Amino acid sequence: MTLDTHLLALQLMAAQGVLGAFDTLYHHEGTEALPRRGTAARELAIHATRSSIYCALFLGLSAWAWHGAWAWVLLAVFGVEIVLTLWDFVVEDGSRLLPPTERVTHTVLAINAGAFIALLAMSAVGWAAQPTAMVWQPHGWLSAFLALCGVGVGLSGLRDGFAARALFGQHKQAQARDALAPVRFGTKPQHVLVTGGTGFIGQILVRHLLADGHAVTVWTRDARSAAWDFGGAVRCVQSLHQVPAADDVDVVVNLAGARILGMRWSERRRQQLLRSREGLTQQLVAWIATRPRKPWLLLSGSAIGYYGVQPQGHAAELAEDAPPQEIFMSQLCQRWEQAARAAVTHGVHVACMRFGFVLGHQGSLPQLLMPVRLGMGGRLGSGRQWLSWVHVHDLVRAMAHVWSVAERAAAPATAQAFNFTAPGALSQEEFTRVAASVLHRPCWMPTPAAPVRLLLGEQADLLLEGQRVVPAQLLRTGFQFMFPDARSALAELCRPR
Repeated sequence: MTLDTHLLALQLMAAQGVLGAFDTLYHHEGTEALPRRGTAARELAIHATRSSIYCALFLGLSAWAWHGAWAWVLLAVFGVEIVLTLWDFVVEDGSRLLPPTERVTHTVLAINAGAFIALLAMSAVGWAAQPTAMVWQPHGWLSAFLALCGVGVGLSGLRDGFAARALFGQHKQAQARDALAPVRFGTKPQHVLVTGGTGFIGQILVRHLLADGHAVTVWTRDARSAAWDFGGAVRCVQSLHQVPAADDVDVVVNLAGARILGMRWSERRRQQLLRSREGLTQQLVAWIATRPRKPWLLLSGSAIGYYGVQPQGHAAELAEDAPPQEIFMSQLCQRWEQAARAAVTHGVHVACMRFGFVLGHQGSLPQLLMPVRLGMGGRLGSGRQWLSWVHVHDLVRAMAHVWSVAERAAAPATAQAFNFTAPGALSQEEFTRVAASVLHRPCWMPTPAAPVRLLLGEQADLLLEGQRVVPAQLLRTGFQFMFPDARSALAELCRPR
């Protein structure tokens, strides 16, 4: 085989490295968020194995010729890589619906890999006749770039391997917990319509509803992808008009809403947030009004931002009767809840669920814990702001509890607010110290408030201010928390797997 052909094979490998980096960063880590997707454990395990193989290929072929017995090792590695690639195609097609850009990228990667593997296999046939040795054969900048690709794909493989291990552990943990204490929603099977069913909380809720024998319909922007994610066990619709009038819906759970923490709250962004919460809820209530048989219950999302901000150092507990404030985060929740309460006029019981900071394997907790895991945790701003939180499993259990409370309630329909927070609210600095203790890390690096306010504007209040919110209504109606304090919640979520 000529040197020019061998160089072409290495150049195609370099292109594979660039395409693979794009696929990993844009699709796997970005749009698809595979490390946080509960159904992606097997796919990530295959990715980790393939990445370790590519790491060895990139590093080993960057500046060496594999002579003698090493050539047969190389051919065997190519065979394993081909089998893993085909298996990866089958697994990912069975666990999720790939977006068009990822499908095209995978096709190009497969064609390119086939080309350089064929060329290198031809080299290996010639190398096999040589005495066994790894012969130094550098190619200047190309060798350096291939070595860099090897390091990058190796790190990616470690990332995928740890993520796969965590997801497998989370699945086993959830199965064990559900077997010991299954969540029961009411006394009989119902038809439940869920908005926001593909989100962090929605996916967990749908899983528990199905396990309890309920029929579930999810209203979502991408019904095809959602149906794929739920394995066909859930009917997914892109329009409420796709739910037949003759198909009675008993309970509606409204969890939809654009992510509130992110872009600055410009006037345009505020309108987007209002449309995604107030506007969508108004659509939902208008749809309920058209139904021949109305749902009997609406569980509608809200947030403890309803109470605005509490002066730092002020220890008063905020129950459901605490007043709102004239700031955007509070006004957003007020209008959201007002839209939901309109369903009472149609004979629907309404429960407005004011969520605190939800702790789970997804959501914002992994990002919040990242600096702590790196040993750089500490107070944010003064650190004295209250942090009212709830474990996601307790949140789903609390939904089931409110459902049961409403089921026992006498007519006429009413609207009530429930704080979905654990009893153990604590300051941001105390929470970080507990997290650092659970993770066996130091807690020493403060983050000043000024740069956070400069970056986020008014939105910084979500991080730098807080509220000491108590679940008065849940406790009054007999709900018992499985994770009442931050240490028990974080220990469960951060348990080694």
